Amino acid sequence: MKKAFLFSILLLSGALAAQESPDTTKFWKTGGDLSLTFSQVSLTNWAAGGESSFSGNGLLNVSADYKKDKNIWDNDLIMGYGLMKQGEGEWIKTDDRIEMNSKYGYRAKNNWYYSAMLGFKSQFTPGYKDNHPDSAKTSGFLSPAYITAGVGMSYEPNENLSIYISPLTDRVTIISDTLLSERYGLDAGEKVRNQIGGLFRGMFKCTIIENVDFQTNLELFSDYQNKPQNIDVTWDVLINMKVNKYLSANLSTSLIYDHDINFAAGNDPVHRPRTQFKEVFGAGLALKF
Repeated sequence: MKKAFLFSILLLSGALAAQESPDTTKFWKTGGDLSLTFSQVSLTNWAAGGESSFSGNGLLNVSADYKKDKNIWDNDLIMGYGLMKQGEGEWIKTDDRIEMNSKYGYRAKNNWYYSAMLGFKSQFTPGYKDNHPDSAKTSGFLSPAYITAGVGMSYEPNENLSIYISPLTDRVTIISDTLLSERYGLDAGEKVRNQIGGLFRGMFKCTIIENVDFQTNLELFSDYQNKPQNIDVTWDVLINMKVNKYLSANLSTSLIYDHDINFAAGNDPVHRPRTQFKEVFGAGLALKF
């Protein structure tokens, strides 16, 4: 598997050499969205009851794609962070995400490409069971972090659709805080875990109606060595609705199932794999570039 990892690195590095041109800018397509959304409730002597609250979320989604002759190189970065404060309570985290992906392809035939990819996922700050630093820690920067590298084939008929299939993928789980190792499928005290498996990634984006953009990403991973029938699922959806040049609303959802992540929830004290779901909606300032 190390050879496959090194091969993917070499291919991605080779993409840089493939771009030497008197004017490389014409082969690049770059763009993205930056949104800052806020919500506030202020109550003073309010007879009906309730608490004042404030929340804010930021989301950055940028891409840089290169295409020339038989070479394609797709790069994207997604970062999100959100905080909320209710009454006199502590600030609590509502969103926290870092994701970077890079994929290089060399045309095999028509819209099919020999491809290598490299991806990274983690978060910025720690998370806690009861959203308070005095409660049990559940996550942190590089706890977990996922590095994915693989080789395979990709199908890219246009800029709105991309499908990547890799029968040879190495997924590395990193846990910098060993107290969380067992929570994310590692043995007690372990910091690194390697999984060899198959990966499917699909991306589709379009404009639903004027000023309403839709994008969805689906990732499926099967570990060949540990219950390959249990497919890990990551499914993200982003809908961006532009009001005018500087105002917009966006809705993002994330669904995750990973049978290696075990935790208790609600009134069920048993630590076991569970389907995770997150939905974030906001309206506020936006910049499209």
